[in-house]
Amino acid sequence: MSEKTFPLNREELEELSKTHPTPFYLYDEKAIRNNAREITKAYGIFPGFKEHFAVKALPNPIMLKILASEGFGADCSSMTELLLAEMAGIQGEDIMFSANNTPATEYREARRLGAVINLDDFTHIEFLEKNAGIPELISCRYNPGPLKSGNAIIGKPEEAKYGFTREQLFAAYPLLKEKGAKRFGLHTMVASNELSQDYHIETARMLFELVAEIKEKTGIDPEFVNLGGGVGIPYKPEDKAVDYQELAKGIEAAYRSIIVPTGLASLGIHIEWGRTITGPHGWLVTRALHTKDIYRRYIGLDACMADLMRPALYGAYHHITVPGKENNALTETYDVTGSLCENNDKFAIQRKLPKIETGDFVIIHDAGAHGRAMGFNYNGKLRCGELLLRSDGSIIQIRRAETSEDYFATLDRDVLKEFSGNN
Repeated sequence: MSEKTFPLNREELEELSKTHPTPFYLYDEKAIRNNAREITKAYGIFPGFKEHFAVKALPNPIMLKILASEGFGADCSSMTELLLAEMAGIQGEDIMFSANNTPATEYREARRLGAVINLDDFTHIEFLEKNAGIPELISCRYNPGPLKSGNAIIGKPEEAKYGFTREQLFAAYPLLKEKGAKRFGLHTMVASNELSQDYHIETARMLFELVAEIKEKTGIDPEFVNLGGGVGIPYKPEDKAVDYQELAKGIEAAYRSIIVPTGLASLGIHIEWGRTITGPHGWLVTRALHTKDIYRRYIGLDACMADLMRPALYGAYHHITVPGKENNALTETYDVTGSLCENNDKFAIQRKLPKIETGDFVIIHDAGAHGRAMGFNYNGKLRCGELLLRSDGSIIQIRRAETSEDYFATLDRDVLKEFSGNN
């Protein structure tokens, strides 16, 4: 079982909302730091261990700075994410750049920062050489196709647009060496939000066996394997969280049986976890604006899917609690909705909850990853801000809410005036 808690009570929320009106995201710095340290402790058994935090999960430079101070790097997939990493003081090989359909400008930026470039396709070898040059350290992303199952969020590997086939990998490494690469890595990412420890151990075993074969057939010794991300969190109270220590021990057993006999005993282990680090320690805080009773009963919030789109996009479950009513009986059945002009703008469907009245705070749990990051502006909706509960108990704003001026900022005002004059 996974206990769902929130660090503030209703009275504290009322006081906070006087200066920071809902909706907003709140992140718990102390809990995130403690979680980061548990991961480092568990994986510290491996040589050359490195966690590259998946910037896409929570792209705020303040959060990246916090994680960098815990020894974490960054996993980036775009120009802006590279700039966010640099803004947070993360540079060099602490950055893993894993983009796809990558523009030349982004490869050049990755080279400028000294990031580890993780190639997504065989044709990108020539493209990279032509546009940015082949770096000394290079990695390749492996897509195992039908050899590995995926899951509902990321899909089946053979249907995914990412990565090299097995045959392409064996051609790629000697070619990269011929073109000047001297150090090599191997990467994969085959699942998302996966709670099965055995699944992740099996993925590690698959990569370890591939590394051994690459060494045997090409004479190239990969310097590290990046096991990717994809470790899930217990969104539902009945879900069981991944045990970091047990997972690391299972991977270590595979490492000892496969890697050590090859003479690659110093092979580094990298990961790129995002969701499991910050996800459980962030919440979307919102209020009930309206109640509606027609064919179903509805609670309308001041947040909408523009603030958190996972339930609408994936049918994802996020636990919901009502401060001050945590111990009340779940006597009501609601659809919990936002105000977007889309009928799938629902945070919960036919959810058993305590009786909710207008003005009640509503807490949407496990929103610390892929929440605010996936926000959008459809219907002219403005994305909410982000607050940080510091380790000393103070609360600071780390991103303000958007304003109408932000929404209009990219318009060409001179052209707008010209059209106004013509009419």
